[in-house]
Amino acid sequence: MKENFKHYLKTGLYAFLLFQIFFCNNSLSAQETKAKEPKVGLVLSGGGAKGFAHIGALKVIDSLGIKVDYVAGTSMGAIIGSLYATGYSGQQLEDLFNTVDFDELINDEFPREAKSFYERENEEKYAINLPFDNFRINLPSGLSRGQNVYNLLYQLMLPVNEVRDFEKLPIPFFCMATNIETGESLILDSGRLAEAVTASGALPSIFQPVVIEDKILIDGGVTNNFPIEELKAKGMDIIIGIDVQDDLRDREALKTAPEILLQINNFRTINAMKNKASMADIYIKPDIASFSVLSFDEGQDIITNGEVAARQNLDALNRIKSSQKNSVTRPYLKLVDSIKVKSITIDGNERYTRSYLLGKLKLRGNETLSYEDFKKRINNVIATNNFETFRYQLKPTDSVNEFRLYGDIRESKTTMFLKLGIHYDALYKSAVLANLTKKRLLFNNDIASLDVILGDNSRFNFDYFIDKGFYISLGIKSRYNQFDKNINPQLTLEEGSPLLDNLNKIDVKLQDFTNQVYLQTLFRKDFSLRLGGEHKRLKITSETLFSENQEDDFVFENTDYLSVFGRLKYDSYSHPVFPKSGVYFNGDFHWYLSASKFNTDFRPFSIAKADIGYAFSFSEKLAFKFETSGGFGIGDNSIPTLDFALGGYANNFINNLYSFYGYDFVDITGDSFVKACFTLDYEWLKNHHIILAANYANVEDGLFDTGNWLSSPNYTGYALGYSLETFVGPLEAKYTYSPETGEDYWFFNLGFWF
Repeated sequence: MKENFKHYLKTGLYAFLLFQIFFCNNSLSAQETKAKEPKVGLVLSGGGAKGFAHIGALKVIDSLGIKVDYVAGTSMGAIIGSLYATGYSGQQLEDLFNTVDFDELINDEFPREAKSFYERENEEKYAINLPFDNFRINLPSGLSRGQNVYNLLYQLMLPVNEVRDFEKLPIPFFCMATNIETGESLILDSGRLAEAVTASGALPSIFQPVVIEDKILIDGGVTNNFPIEELKAKGMDIIIGIDVQDDLRDREALKTAPEILLQINNFRTINAMKNKASMADIYIKPDIASFSVLSFDEGQDIITNGEVAARQNLDALNRIKSSQKNSVTRPYLKLVDSIKVKSITIDGNERYTRSYLLGKLKLRGNETLSYEDFKKRINNVIATNNFETFRYQLKPTDSVNEFRLYGDIRESKTTMFLKLGIHYDALYKSAVLANLTKKRLLFNNDIASLDVILGDNSRFNFDYFIDKGFYISLGIKSRYNQFDKNINPQLTLEEGSPLLDNLNKIDVKLQDFTNQVYLQTLFRKDFSLRLGGEHKRLKITSETLFSENQEDDFVFENTDYLSVFGRLKYDSYSHPVFPKSGVYFNGDFHWYLSASKFNTDFRPFSIAKADIGYAFSFSEKLAFKFETSGGFGIGDNSIPTLDFALGGYANNFINNLYSFYGYDFVDITGDSFVKACFTLDYEWLKNHHIILAANYANVEDGLFDTGNWLSSPNYTGYALGYSLETFVGPLEAKYTYSPETGEDYWFFNLGFWF
């Protein structure tokens, strides 16, 4: 028994030792296998639009299933790298970037509907806008505030919205920025990812610096455009480096300020790359010398070249793949397309009230909206030009896609602007516009604007507006307008006058001085409702009519009118002249209460009118616009100078004058009218428009009483035109013809209308 026990004990000990040896050997083998799997780092350089080549290279890396353990980037490399670290594949990044309008993104071109009605009226007539504080012209710190870039990045980074330590991203990440005050190169590896990446890509002269924790940051490429040493310090065994930096360029290629600034910066970065390139285990250098940092419209070709360069390194990339146990497949991330904003908290506003900001955001809380609509609401605030930046966070609640909005706003210190413009048209002739705009003149949320227009017909406009957002706003307008024109005498002479028998046209000078005080509020968020009082001094004279005893010009009209008015307006046109989408409505009612003694038989009367428009696109190049207008008088209106007058082509008419193709200015007159216009706009090249239009109208006294407004049109006209969008405004030439008269007219226009 004892011997048997010893035998079994000895056998058990042998078995235990064998088990231990087997387990340890397998454990060591597993540890050795695990230790042999190298850590792979990916470093992406900056290079502006050339950074699209990173996407092509990432597509190849993804196709091989290579696992990347750390990503580092600078500038555009930071943007692409951070999105890759968020979880997007190279293929999805290509799909996303092909849908982005980079001109709009970089230039902070906010959609027109992002601006308030007042701001649209006051901003769409200037070619140049310069800060003018202390009566000195200044230049902005950057052409763009980077708000559109932040908006896009924040949306794309919502899957990692709560991550503050960038090492906890799906792939650990850091990017480089430069402290503009100290010249120090900084590693950004924590904080708000979208804000950090925006700072890394803040290219000097293009984007304004980004303030993070009291540090003023610009493009990391100024000091470190290829952070390979910093990436190696993270414990990476193998480094894949993708370099899209510019080589030094010759004089023929240096044509813009950004390109010259980049050339200066490249003196140092190109020299630094001589050592850094050799530190990469796989160095990918796409052939993109024929592209510039601003070649965003050639993004697809740049992506293709990046893919070609990566495939030239397939053998080395495959060796990395063979050293990894598992293949990585990157999922297609679903973008958040709608959110519910439960509450709104805004910090940083000192001069502008919460009600003002909510009025611009058009948000009150507990509202569900598409994410695109949410970005438009954010841009409503920036489009006022009262704020430098609006950095926001969406903090999730317990409900799906429900967030609390926390905004951090930085108010602009610039309060005065000098704005300039030029214009020519057939009615007002040549004109030069100088504008002085002052914000916070008397109150924190007011704006005063004075236009002085010098030329063949000198004019001025003054506007003062206290903006209360959703609440009642106060406005004051004063406008002096004048022009000389041969016109239909029926507009100035009463019916039955013997002079009408002998005159087809008379030369008149019209002078209009109008002053308004009004209250305005937002109605159903998108409508502007305005109620107020108006004083109008209207003077019309002529040198055509005279008598032997009369030395001065013949006076048709020299009257002061007092009226009250109301206006309801809605405008979602995508462009003031060439809309491709949107709806327009402008309804106006004036009740004239009294007139000066020049008009001896005045009796109170009213004029009502409305304009309706709708624009849509058949394709990216072809758009259609339908517009209809109508108006009529109420009461005994014996004042022909306030009748409706159609003819010519202009967008800055006064009183009741309207455009009408096929006729000269003020050729068609009456106290009531209906008009319809159909316009096809073919943008065959960017900013080049071929215009085909047809308009029809019925115009006569008492049109709506007789019922003739529903009859076949008495007046028709057609137009064929060519328009070019320039930095000073549209350059337009239109040939118009009317079959009723057999006459044709050319209309030319240059510059924004004012």
